[in-house]
Amino acid sequence: MKKVAYASCLGVIGILTTEFGVIGILPQIASHYHITIDKAGMLLSAFALVVAIAGPFMSLLSSGFDRRVVMLTSLSLFLITGIVSACSPPFWMMVAIRILPAMLHSVYYAAAIAAVINVSETKDQHKMMAIALSGISIATVSTIPLATYLASIFTWQYSFVLQAAISALALLSIYIVMPAMPVKGTVTYGNQLAILKKPMVWLSLMMSMLLFSAEFSIYSYFADYLVQVKSMSPKSISYLMLLFGVTGLLGTWIAGKTLSKNITLTNIAFLAGCNIIVPLGLYFTGYSTLSTAAMVALWGILYAPGFLIVTASISSAAPEALEFANGMTASFANFGITAGTMAGGWVIVHKGIAEVPWVAILFGVAAIVMVLIRHILESGKKKTTPASEISI
Repeated sequence: MKKVAYASCLGVIGILTTEFGVIGILPQIASHYHITIDKAGMLLSAFALVVAIAGPFMSLLSSGFDRRVVMLTSLSLFLITGIVSACSPPFWMMVAIRILPAMLHSVYYAAAIAAVINVSETKDQHKMMAIALSGISIATVSTIPLATYLASIFTWQYSFVLQAAISALALLSIYIVMPAMPVKGTVTYGNQLAILKKPMVWLSLMMSMLLFSAEFSIYSYFADYLVQVKSMSPKSISYLMLLFGVTGLLGTWIAGKTLSKNITLTNIAFLAGCNIIVPLGLYFTGYSTLSTAAMVALWGILYAPGFLIVTASISSAAPEALEFANGMTASFANFGITAGTMAGGWVIVHKGIAEVPWVAILFGVAAIVMVLIRHILESGKKKTTPASEISI
């Protein structure tokens, strides 16, 4: 059971490293290809846009296939991307080669979640999901900064070599430890699309979008915020980024435990903490390095489980179509990242970067409202269910 979760986690690390590993090397890529930094940024923005648009459709199309095959196919494309990118192809090819794995980004996550749920007992499902998705925090604190470091002491191509190596290791791990996992029963597009008629599904999707809007409205400008508002040095920021990632591992573990007991309370606690308490703390703590570090540590704990929280929410709302539901979640999360980044940028231009925490609070409150509405609807449904229909 845990072997499958750990192998899935390694795949998540590979995918996250491929997606965000380019952030620290964009200036070098721009210089190599003699292009502007915003054009080099297409390597990130094009990837995210394809994930957002293609996620639901690709998850739907792949939902009838063996989950092991789906995961191996996805990672194979990420491996090919790393190898080709390390060879310094023309820039247009670099962008195109990153679009291919982006189309299967959501597919991998959906298949991995379905796989760990499939091999776990009900009481352990959230814990195993937490292990698989802890790859997000691990990549944030290890392989993503390592990709930047390798580029700084060698060349930017070595960053892609690292991405390819991790994808290859994940591919081998899944091939060895994961059994065949054909989808049980008949899976039809109609049955999967039927989940879109469920209010609980849409409330979960909206919560996902608003949660990531809240998080990235400030996280996208994290370093600049610490420099301009908290007067931090670049060296101090690097330490805080490390602290942020390390505490995120603890947060994912805590969320995995609490989700098994109560999804609604866990959602509200993490949403309120990450998107209300932390922004308020950052806003009112002044220039104290110690208090800022405390807020960043708490932020890491509450921020990291975001994808685990939305995955647990959508999985409980649509257990009959996990792949499609999780593909939709990844899509809405990426739209939320875009919306949050744009909203934060607008506030920075018109109000100043010091006011960005209020954007996170606004989105965070809206996300909590979605959770509460769903809880009220579910409670009302339980009360109106005839006793004869309640299974014991």
